[in-house]
Amino acid sequence: MDSTTPFAVLLIGRPTLRKKMKIGALAALDQRIAVSYQMPTMTREETASYIKHHLTIAGPVRPAVLRRRFELIHLTGRGLPRSVNNIAWQSLIAAFTEEKSIVDESSARAAITETLATE
Repeated sequence: MDSTTPFAVLLIGRPTLRKKMKIGALAALDQRIAVSYQMPTMTREETASYIKHHLTIAGPVRPAVLRRRFELIHLTGRGLPRSVNNIAWQSLIAAFTEEKSIVDESSARAAITETLATE
């Protein structure tokens, strides 16, 4: 990492990556980062739109029925796209394993429990 060895890298990670870069062996690399960007969390509306988009691709959507689930997923996922996505997927899996045709509140809560246990 001197003037004779050009090096370009794009680091993408969870919010904790920024903290880890500042300590220990990675501190020297952190000092050489010229541009840094932290993606903001999604709003409630963006979370709902994100989930609706994926559901539209999957099949018919009844947004009025799902509104409470969107809120629950948004609050638990703190608007972080990766967390929202994980909870939404786990909700679908929970509904499927219980042979339900729609993600109800119990499926969403089961997904939240599962997701929080693995994060």
